[in-house]
Amino acid sequence: MSMSFTIEAEKRDEQGSSASRRLRRAGKLPAILYGADKDAVAITLDHNAMVHNLKEDAFYSHILSVKLDGKTEKAILRDVQRHPFKPTIYHVDLMRVSANQPIRVSVPLHFHNEEDCKGVKLGGGMVSRMINELEVECLPGDLPESIDIDVVEMDVGDTLHISELKLPEGVQSVALMHGEDYDYAVVSILLPRSAKAEEEEGEEAEAAESEGGEEAASGDEGESEDKE
Repeated sequence: MSMSFTIEAEKRDEQGSSASRRLRRAGKLPAILYGADKDAVAITLDHNAMVHNLKEDAFYSHILSVKLDGKTEKAILRDVQRHPFKPTIYHVDLMRVSANQPIRVSVPLHFHNEEDCKGVKLGGGMVSRMINELEVECLPGDLPESIDIDVVEMDVGDTLHISELKLPEGVQSVALMHGEDYDYAVVSILLPRSAKAEEEEGEEAEAAESEGGEEAASGDEGESEDKE
C-alpha cells in the first residue's frame, strides 16, 4: 500500500539561535522550505509529529505534501539536524519539487527471500548486504517507494551489482551515471568465516596429498631407472 505524508507548516518571522530555542521549548521545530525557483521560506513544524514521521523509512524517499498558508506544496526531505544523543530534532530542510524537473533521492532497498536463498538454504552461506539504499534520479511522479531485490536464486559466491537491479521505468542510478567504475556491489552470498576456513583447509590438504603423491611417483621412477 502506498503511503502519503502531509506536513502542517507555519511561517516564522523570528530567526536565530535564541528564537529557535524558544520554538523548541514550545514543542515546535524550525525548518526551511526552498527550491523550485521560488524564494526560501522559514517555517515552523510540529516537533513530535516530525519525530513520528521520521520513524517511517518511507518518509525519507516520498514526495511530501506541505500545507502552508492554505496552499499545498510538494517537497522532499533534504536534511535533518538532530541532537547527538537525545531524541530531539534541531532543524529540517525541505526542498520543493516540480513535476517536470528531475530530482535525486536515496531510495531504500528491500531484500526478499533471504532465508530461502539457494546459497543460504543449500550452500550454508549468508546474505551480505553492501548497501541498503540507492540514490536515483527521476521525475517526482516516477519516484519509487523502494527498490525490491529478490535473492532467492543467488548461490554462494554470487554478487549482485547496481547494473543488475531492475529499476522502474524513468528511474536511473546516479552512481551509474558516473560510469562503469561506479557499478558497486549491492549484495553477495558468502560463506561464514568458519566454514570458509574449513573449506580452505580441505583444499590445502588435498593439494598437499596431491603433491605428496607426485613426489612419491617421481621417486619410484628414479629408483626404477637406478635398477636398470
